[in-house]
Amino acid sequence: MARIDYYDDPEAPQANSIVPSVTAAVRDSRGRLLLIHKIDNDRWALPGGAMDLGESVVHAAVREVEEETGVRVEVTGLVGIYTDPGHVMAYDDGEVRQEFSVCFHARVISGEPRQDDVETKAAKWVDVADVPELDIHPSMRRRIEAALRAGSEPEIN
Repeated sequence: MARIDYYDDPEAPQANSIVPSVTAAVRDSRGRLLLIHKIDNDRWALPGGAMDLGESVVHAAVREVEEETGVRVEVTGLVGIYTDPGHVMAYDDGEVRQEFSVCFHARVISGEPRQDDVETKAAKWVDVADVPELDIHPSMRRRIEAALRAGSEPEIN
């Protein structure tokens, strides 16, 4: 399903849904960041997705990272909570979601990155110095920058 992200855009369609979602900032032993190249908006992002009924946000983060990348993780902390009503995502089925995402820090337990061909074109470890060159939506870039700041308090907006 195709997706268009709107960020502080006066031409954005009105949101008609809100879906709790999660992302995870996963670093390997070399300090690289696990990123996915998403199929729905053709941009790079932290792995993540919608929370399912009957699961906690932590379980959702672990599940989504493994589904999208093949990497099993353990959540180790909170990067932030992102609920900016100025960020909406329009899907081709008519759904327009308001952002509601919890972003976690996580560490690798096992596995190697691989694409899933359903949601991701690619999944790979990216050197932090290369992140600025990637096509990343501004709201996702904010989460990544927060995750990379050493010793920072969680962001809440």
